Amino acid sequence: MKIDVIIPTYKPGKEFEKLIGRLQKQEYPIHKIIIINTRTDIFPEELDRSNYEIEITHIEPDRFDHGGTRNMGAGMSDADIVVYMTQDAIPVDEKLIGTFAKIFEENPDIGIAYGRQLPREECNIIERYTRRFNYPEKSLIKTKEDLPKLGIKTFFCSDVCAAYRRNYLLSAGGFEDPTIFNEDMIFAGKRIYAGDKVAYVAEAKVIHSHNYTGRQQFHRNFDLAVSQAQHPEVFEGVPSEGEGIRMVKATAKYLVRNGYPWKVFMLVYQSGCKYIGYFLGKRYEKLPMWLILKCTSSRKYWKNS
Repeated sequence: MKIDVIIPTYKPGKEFEKLIGRLQKQEYPIHKIIIINTRTDIFPEELDRSNYEIEITHIEPDRFDHGGTRNMGAGMSDADIVVYMTQDAIPVDEKLIGTFAKIFEENPDIGIAYGRQLPREECNIIERYTRRFNYPEKSLIKTKEDLPKLGIKTFFCSDVCAAYRRNYLLSAGGFEDPTIFNEDMIFAGKRIYAGDKVAYVAEAKVIHSHNYTGRQQFHRNFDLAVSQAQHPEVFEGVPSEGEGIRMVKATAKYLVRNGYPWKVFMLVYQSGCKYIGYFLGKRYEKLPMWLILKCTSSRKYWKNS
């Protein structure tokens, strides 16, 4: 089974170089690493000169799209499986690619699989628990039958570290293009409704987390809600607020039980920022463009649309 890794990059730094180093040490051989970089003036020179099987394509920033750029990568591959990663996701061990290969070899009816994200050492305690909440220790195969129990988490998938059968991805039309954000969840949701399966593979582990500010959480959740509002065929009738409330309650209990009760105030603040961003994003069609541009973290998307 031939596997390629596709990584969109923007101003890649030390973490990206560490990612490439970890990929080169994988036990399961990677056929090719495909990098699509959106800043030609900022890219590690030593990687350009690498004799490892790395294919680098530079594009202008205006050409980048969360869905379209990943589709471009799939079109550049001839592998059976494509693994999408972000430039700041670091494999925990040498078994990442082999773990994905195994899930596809053992389950020919699975076309999508995503891995577990573990927090960085410097990750704050709220985000650390959020990682544990969203990426538990137990693997799971999700189908349409899980909707009553899991709700919107049935569609959850993250291209921070996710693998797809390439022909399956392309024959289903690829990722939404253009899309503001959330291309992974939109595609997974459509495939769930089509009767397919999505695998969460807890053994496929990467280190990836962010200490976002309340403002950043606001912008991200605005864009997330816009993506959901634009795709009622996937998200309409599947409430997500309940899942958010459940996570806030679980996090608050965790903070109190572990001796950080004062952190609950920060949790409430950040959760409020998320909710306001999400509330406005769901209603973006009623907002003036000047306000949308204040709320979004993807100004280019709106200027190009």
